[in-house]
Amino acid sequence: MDFYAILDQVVALLRQRQRVTYRALKRQFALDDDALADLTTELLYAHPQVRDDAGQGLLWTGEPAPASAAAPSGVAPPQQAPLAYTPPYLAEKILTSKSAVEGERKQVTVLFADLKGSMELLADRDPEEARQLLDPVLERMMAAVHRYEGTVNQVMGDGIMALFGAPLAHEDHAVRACYAALAMQEAMRRYSAEVRRTHGVEIQIRVGLDSGEVVVRAIGNDLHMDYSAVGETTHLAARMEQLATPGSIRLTPATLRLVEGLVQVNALGPVPVKGLGEPVEVFELLGTSGIRRRLQAAAMRGLTPFVGRQPELVAL
Repeated sequence: MDFYAILDQVVALLRQRQRVTYRALKRQFALDDDALADLTTELLYAHPQVRDDAGQGLLWTGEPAPASAAAPSGVAPPQQAPLAYTPPYLAEKILTSKSAVEGERKQVTVLFADLKGSMELLADRDPEEARQLLDPVLERMMAAVHRYEGTVNQVMGDGIMALFGAPLAHEDHAVRACYAALAMQEAMRRYSAEVRRTHGVEIQIRVGLDSGEVVVRAIGNDLHMDYSAVGETTHLAARMEQLATPGSIRLTPATLRLVEGLVQVNALGPVPVKGLGEPVEVFELLGTSGIRRRLQAAAMRGLTPFVGRQPELVAL
């Protein structure tokens, strides 16, 4: 999601809620400190109705949004909980296992995906036509995530944020996230060809991945998961998405270490990432390698030789 798409959503959120804390904005939109500062500066300068509330958050001093007003075009209704778009079989698994994962530290892969240039694409269109274009994009993103038993934790207007490995634990969470990202891009290529014929526009998405730890604090009955990321996992995944060119997938070394040999990647070299002191190695995910098991991948790289086991090897 680009900067001004986030800006428009924050304005809509402020009109509806009247006040929002800075911490909530960072969590909802996966913002780092610099991005939050840029967003706040733009809001205070460009929207006189917005005021800083003693450094704690933002206040909306203008007219509130009408109670009956629909969500802005291309924006998911704020009250829509994950339960509304999670397949029943996955929802049942999550609710059954939630007591076992609450309070636990989990290894996960975070996926961010968004529609590149959505503001320009939808700007001059009727709201109904805009939603007819955007809804299938979100549906295809979520279908790819659910296919590999990931969970969509946030729908952010023209994109999603998903987790693999929590609340449903999977040792191969990074592999599942990569397969989901590839399936997402393949589905979008087919949808783009259809939209090109019917509307004469190109639809492309960007995907970013990073792996790390999260602490699952609580899972609500609506499947909303309250968690805390350990380190920069969530922010790095969001940065990978923003660095990705339309139609591509970017991932970090942390994710590559977990999927090496199982997927094909192209090394793009170190890239400066806003908010981090050192550049981050970035890789483009190209496809699967055809290998499905870790042992096969290890054998391709070369297994560690036995040392001092000559009699045993002779016996074998």
